[in-house]
Amino acid sequence: MSTEFSVEIGKDTINFNTGTLAKQADGAVAVSCNESIVFASAVMSRKINELDFFPLTVDYREKYYASGKIPGGFIKREGRPSDRETLTSRLIDRPIRPLFPKDFTNEVQVIVYVLSSDRKTQMDIMAINAASASLAISGIPFDGPIGAVRVGKVNGELTLNPEFDDTGSDLDLVVAGTATAVTMIEGSANNLTEDEMIEAVVFAHDNIKKICEKISDFAKAHSKPQIPYTPKSEDKELITEIRNSYYTDVENLFQFKDKKERENAVKALIEKVKEELAEKYPETIDKAEFIIDDLDGEVLRKRILDEKVRADGRELTGIRPIDIMVGILPRAHGSSLFTRGQTQSLGVVTLGTVADAQRIDAIEGDTTKKFMLHYNFPPFSVGETGRTGGVGRREVGHGMLAERSISYILPEQDQFPYTIRLVSEILESNGSSSMATVCSGSLSLFNAGVPVKEAVAGIAMGLVMEGNRYAILSDILGLEDHLGDMDFKVAGTTTGITGFQMDIKIQGITPEIMKDALYQAKEGRLHILGKMNDVIMQPEKDLSPYAPRIVSITVAKDKIGEIIGPGGKMIKSITEKTGAEINIDDDGKVTIASSDKNSLDAAVKAISQITEDVEIGKIYTGKVKKITDFGAFLEILPGKEGLLHISKLDFKRVNKVTDVINEGDEVDVKVIGIDKMGRIDLSRKDALKKQ
Repeated sequence: MSTEFSVEIGKDTINFNTGTLAKQADGAVAVSCNESIVFASAVMSRKINELDFFPLTVDYREKYYASGKIPGGFIKREGRPSDRETLTSRLIDRPIRPLFPKDFTNEVQVIVYVLSSDRKTQMDIMAINAASASLAISGIPFDGPIGAVRVGKVNGELTLNPEFDDTGSDLDLVVAGTATAVTMIEGSANNLTEDEMIEAVVFAHDNIKKICEKISDFAKAHSKPQIPYTPKSEDKELITEIRNSYYTDVENLFQFKDKKERENAVKALIEKVKEELAEKYPETIDKAEFIIDDLDGEVLRKRILDEKVRADGRELTGIRPIDIMVGILPRAHGSSLFTRGQTQSLGVVTLGTVADAQRIDAIEGDTTKKFMLHYNFPPFSVGETGRTGGVGRREVGHGMLAERSISYILPEQDQFPYTIRLVSEILESNGSSSMATVCSGSLSLFNAGVPVKEAVAGIAMGLVMEGNRYAILSDILGLEDHLGDMDFKVAGTTTGITGFQMDIKIQGITPEIMKDALYQAKEGRLHILGKMNDVIMQPEKDLSPYAPRIVSITVAKDKIGEIIGPGGKMIKSITEKTGAEINIDDDGKVTIASSDKNSLDAAVKAISQITEDVEIGKIYTGKVKKITDFGAFLEILPGKEGLLHISKLDFKRVNKVTDVINEGDEVDVKVIGIDKMGRIDLSRKDALKKQ
């Protein structure tokens, strides 16, 4: 039986429907807004397994038929997920994952399809809400629902769920949360202050509450019966014995400050526990690793809350030692090495032309992208072996966070008409490699001579919370991320925030805690920016000698055809003669690129001559193209020829044209007339007279 409800959010009405589609799924909901429809399904495997993690899979896919398009490329069907599909899958996963029982290990799969797109409505928000509703009515153990909204800021006013074509916003903020607290934020901003960010998050949560309330009421009336779930039993005797016998050993792990040393010490302790207790607890001794991990977290959190001391000995606001090098790759257009503690990012900038821009085939239309940040996280960065090759979801997500954070400082295209590719190679990692990427990226852009607005840096904040007591940690380690309650990444300049991402592992945090975290992050960010400025304070004045030089000129639209020529003959000729790369936009913008200055100048001159109008009275250097009995035809500008009559060759009488000039000669001539048909009359005699 089909049932539905709706909720008013901002200017939109969001409709939820269940009972029409995919009735064999545990939960299935279609969400519509305007002419866009997103479908979400949730299914739980009944197979009981002994995994030590929760196998949740979220897959978001955009169907091209949704907007009446056929996929591009040779294979005319949807292929591997695009970056946007991957990022949206992560947006759905992150706020729902903490709301399943801690020891729940049944496989759960959430699949979301975009079935209809009006090419205006942004789908990621609809997808999060659809996934939440499908889980809420499925009977799967889930402590939801959650709701999600997008917030923009135009002319100082906060707006809800802006459309694709809404422009001029200083904020792009996605917020998800429960009825009681925010659990995830993600987005970018044009240098907004901490107070403006808090205002936007509170505004978002006020509207999230409406969505959660509607989904909760609907689930109470229409949810399927709860699927039986028995919490996994614990060996309380083993837990008690490990606590009583090895608590001091866990406390002594504090002496190991180095990441690898500590990991080895933990492994040695686990092996010791297993060896000494295996005979007594043969059936549950494999759980010793998780018991030690929980005990380690308890000790670490207690020391942070009681003594204000962290795993590596730092105070709560302490930043790890920073080391910076720039220009370390001689042939790269820009490079830097940013090291903070045991996290290290190699940032490399490559400058390209318009032809290097990424073409994106998306359901709302084809676009191009002229700034790309690619983040690579090889296994050796954490001292491990592993598969290499394709990029994982985590790499896509971290790269996009850094890309958003840096985008604000980039120059406008008319000021710097380059395609920019920035690559972050993570060579070491012990917490916050995405924020190290922001720092290395900013430094390498400075080194490349890109005229950015100012430097940008990033920092990851953590949280330890027990009851009403909490501690906020600056520049967290991997261990503090693993055992803490929050991972809050903030990037920005000296005056404002440009990028942010927050994931909460508990039920949520209050605006007061978030405000404290943002201001503590600002303090850390300013410290890091100071270290960066000590090395390089402003962009280099000159580009790398190996980078292409680009010149942009604007021509009248009716001149585009003349530059291209019949069948592209003219533009091919210029490219072959000069070696420069030439791109022409429909609006008349011509971009010329070459790594050789002479080549660039020659191409600019050639195009300027093509678009130049012939002027009466002006002297040109023309090339003799054809000789006749009555004169010669000279090309004075590309594609523009004039007649030099035999009577205008010289002051004295000329019997034969070839007595004065021959084919291939270059001769100075003056334009003495242009008739209504555009025919040009030339005079060598008048040019000589003027000279």
